Amino acid sequence: MTSLDKPTDNTSADDARAVTEAALFEAFGGVRGMVETVLPGLLFVTIFTINKDLHWSAIAALAVSLVLVVVRLAMKDTVKHAFSGVFGVVFGVVFAMFTGNAKDFYLPGMLYTLGLALAYIVTTLAGVPLIGLILGPVFKENLSWRKRNPGRKKAYAKASWAWGLILLAKCAVLFPLYWWADTTQLGWVLVALKIPPFLLAVWLTWVFLAKAPAPIDVFAEMEAAENAARAEEGEQASPAGGRHRRDG
Repeated sequence: MTSLDKPTDNTSADDARAVTEAALFEAFGGVRGMVETVLPGLLFVTIFTINKDLHWSAIAALAVSLVLVVVRLAMKDTVKHAFSGVFGVVFGVVFAMFTGNAKDFYLPGMLYTLGLALAYIVTTLAGVPLIGLILGPVFKENLSWRKRNPGRKKAYAKASWAWGLILLAKCAVLFPLYWWADTTQLGWVLVALKIPPFLLAVWLTWVFLAKAPAPIDVFAEMEAAENAARAEEGEQASPAGGRHRRDG
């Protein structure tokens, strides 16, 4: 292992934890991202509980999702979390309207959760844990953790297992309710399960990464290599220039 292959040790443990917290906050949207995830579904189930009107419930959920995107755009903030919420609501609205069953508003999101759980598990078994693919660019390490930072790869694998199993447990609760419970029961349980499993998975990810080796900043490495190459070219050009001046 060369010096470039070793994780940098120039930050303290506290600094490493702070960097990890900031990266997780950025990757998963923070408090606003959680609000944008919960609010459309909460509004849908609240209105449906009151008046049992699928159309008004769906319109309200879609409208609040669009408002959240407009607010993001007006503040010139990243809209990826708000847009993902809009797409989820649109699929839910279209599906529920097509079938005429209000419970189907939740089905696309439930299927997405199941697919994401399987993705975490399958990618981990394949040696490329999904959480590492998500967070690698955020930490400026890209895929360097795969072969150059085995301790960090192990942490990503643990975190991906945590995400996969937590999401599978969530699905194990929701899918039976989809068949057995009514729309309001399913909706309120789903809203209640939006944040706690997510926070648990994020916290476990933070625990695993806080104890892992520091990320290798591949962007800093590339910049250093470019500077070294330019310096070497300058050193090679200087003697030639000096001889040319003496010969003249």
